[in-house]
Amino acid sequence: MITKGDKNKARLKRHLRVRKKISGTTQRPRLSVYRSSKHIYAQLIDDVQGVTVAAASTQDKELAGKIGNGGSVEAARQVGELIAQRAKAKGCEKIVFDRGGYLYHGRIQALAEAAREAGLEF
Repeated sequence: MITKGDKNKARLKRHLRVRKKISGTTQRPRLSVYRSSKHIYAQLIDDVQGVTVAAASTQDKELAGKIGNGGSVEAARQVGELIAQRAKAKGCEKIVFDRGGYLYHGRIQALAEAAREAGLEF
């Protein structure tokens, strides 16, 4: 029997394996995604300086009133658009996508595609 803890351990192993290869820079920050059952979070991170350039989530005041369920594909799409707007405001057009060990499917895919449509390159 596979438990939720086992699934999260496997995800964290995948995440570490991916993080060995990708890193955010000042020119190309890393778009890191975290997904919970009720919400989705996205951060643009400059790993060289160790700072978060921009962040967006379903708990932001701008989105909290618009979306009912933060764990939906539509909510992820709106977070993708919001993080792209905030990144462009900071002058970041090109990024590196970090899916956080999650499969590129469902909410993760919706967030990434919305960010691409809103003008981010990755």
